[in-house]
Amino acid sequence: MNFIFIAILFFFQPGEKKIDQPVHWSHEVQRLGGNQYKLIFKVKVDEGYGTYSQYQLPNSSVSPIEFIYEDSSIVSFIGKNEESGHIKKEFDPNFGANGEDVMKIKDSATFIQIVEFNDPSKILKGYVDGIVCDTTHCVPFDAYEFSFSPSGAKETDINQNDKNYLDQAKPSLQSSYNTVQSSCTAEEKKIDKSNLTTFLFGFIGGLLALLTPCVFPMIPLTVSYFTKSSKNRVTGIRNGLIYGFSIIGIYVGIGLLINSIFGATALNDLSTNWIANLIFFIVFVVFALSFFGYYEITLPSSWSTKTDSFGNSSSLIGIFFMAFTLAIVSFSCTGPIIGTALVQSATSKIGPLVVMFGFSLALALPFGLFAAFPAWLQSLPKSGSWMNSVKVVLGFLELALAFKFLSVADMTSHWGFLRYELFMAIWILCFAGMALYLFGFIKFPHDSPLKKRSIFRMAFASLVSIWTIYLITGFFTNEKTKTYHSLSLMSGLAPPAYYNFFKPSLAVDPSLQSKYKSYAKGANNLNVFKDYEDGIAYARETQKPVLLDFTGYGCVNCRKTEENIWVEDEIWNKLQHDFVLVSLYCDDDTPLNQMLYSTSRDKKIRNIGNKWEDFQIVNFQQNSQPLYVPVDPNTEEILVPARGYHSSIVDYKKFLQCAQEAFKIKQRSSLGAQ
Repeated sequence: MNFIFIAILFFFQPGEKKIDQPVHWSHEVQRLGGNQYKLIFKVKVDEGYGTYSQYQLPNSSVSPIEFIYEDSSIVSFIGKNEESGHIKKEFDPNFGANGEDVMKIKDSATFIQIVEFNDPSKILKGYVDGIVCDTTHCVPFDAYEFSFSPSGAKETDINQNDKNYLDQAKPSLQSSYNTVQSSCTAEEKKIDKSNLTTFLFGFIGGLLALLTPCVFPMIPLTVSYFTKSSKNRVTGIRNGLIYGFSIIGIYVGIGLLINSIFGATALNDLSTNWIANLIFFIVFVVFALSFFGYYEITLPSSWSTKTDSFGNSSSLIGIFFMAFTLAIVSFSCTGPIIGTALVQSATSKIGPLVVMFGFSLALALPFGLFAAFPAWLQSLPKSGSWMNSVKVVLGFLELALAFKFLSVADMTSHWGFLRYELFMAIWILCFAGMALYLFGFIKFPHDSPLKKRSIFRMAFASLVSIWTIYLITGFFTNEKTKTYHSLSLMSGLAPPAYYNFFKPSLAVDPSLQSKYKSYAKGANNLNVFKDYEDGIAYARETQKPVLLDFTGYGCVNCRKTEENIWVEDEIWNKLQHDFVLVSLYCDDDTPLNQMLYSTSRDKKIRNIGNKWEDFQIVNFQQNSQPLYVPVDPNTEEILVPARGYHSSIVDYKKFLQCAQEAFKIKQRSSLGAQ
């Protein structure tokens, strides 16, 4: 269970979101007589996908379709919800350890529930929830909302009476987004972190896990067991290699299981959810205290005892269960490292698989190599207090990373307590504490007396000290932005520098703010509008091009762009003087004055973030941030192809220059046509 929970953290990492909704619902009501009604739900599923019956086989691990009613006291349910259509039992590899038989809905199905209204004046409301899967992954489908009225009114009438609709479709934006071209900008490519980077996250994590006291002592013991219990050297090498491949198979299997059940985007909408990030903060603090030696986090001992009993054999199955036992007994050291690697990895369809492969390869490599070359065992350093030092260092890292999640919760919920200064101070204390520990000034429960400080320990302590000094420079003032000097290596980890206690944003023009309520100071003290219509209106007034900035408080790549690219002199001046910057925060939890519904998508719009996410999806067919879109305010057409995150300052400068030139050309054409 803990493995699954840690892996789930991976999917909450802010990053690209993809729209994947292959399930389509409809519903109607039929009167049966008196106050009894037949509620009818119909679902259609795209080819290649399937969803899951309400009624699954015993002990199934499937998440079935669920009908949820807001106030079930309005009606009495007569019988169960009957379902019919293309529903059949079939084997599904997405569930269970090795797949399992499920009741799956393909193509279409109908659900009928008979109810008697206890209060005919009330409207029965609710929604349908569940997941949809193809052969590679599963995602939750958008909750389908419904309402039934015993008055006999048609559902369309009920919707019109009950809902306040918001139509954010801009035909000029939609058409130009798909057709705009530019000879001076590179073609925009969809951004996805390299699988190689994801693999390296896992591999480095595996190397760190090898150095912990839960794993390192197992290397000589296990290899010696294989070499001594085998009939000859060839058999010993074979058994060692099988053991190594078993480790890889176990961890990759976990990655496949996660990938199949959740999919790459299943939990991505929670990337900036304050509850989720608060949970991650607590979990990482718990891991850190465990690494410091105040307690041990272990899986149930019965698990390791059971797997160990299967491993008392030289057969292939026995070797596999020996590897499984290693995975379980080493959890107190490897679990937090796996969790950190997963959280920091990129979200992609095969992300969990890749990061688990990298981790397990690093973990398995020594067992295979030392089984093939047992003489190398003599070169291994002896187990000792240095391994506990590795755990303590990892504890400091876990503690520092914990505050990254608390920071996301703080910013998206506008709590305002973990601002730039406090966050940076905590990180400075964490790494200063690590340096003091390595130099021998601090001790933890499991530390032995430090009799000798090795050259490697002193060198590493010096590097940590240099890093701590680097963090301190984050309190220097940037004279151009009049706020703190953002550190490029902290982009995406620390809150933005303008989110601080002691260097408030510069004052904005009060006359403009009275006219445009969303006018404010944004990243790097740039003038910014936080409403599309305000920004367009001001841009028409000043005849400047608009730069739409779809961003988020928890968006890592947004911070990297603001703190590494926007601060460059020429780019900062262009954004401040030559463009009208419109920053639309798609994860802003500030509630709207009233509930709205998207005309295009018929989805609830509860808060500001929902509103701008809907605007982005409706007009640009994506909901990944950041997205930078240059717009002509006069025609509301896109000037040059939009772009996501790229790290090149030169390319971003060229992007803005091309947008400026395109706007000037359109202005000249417009004047010539008059």
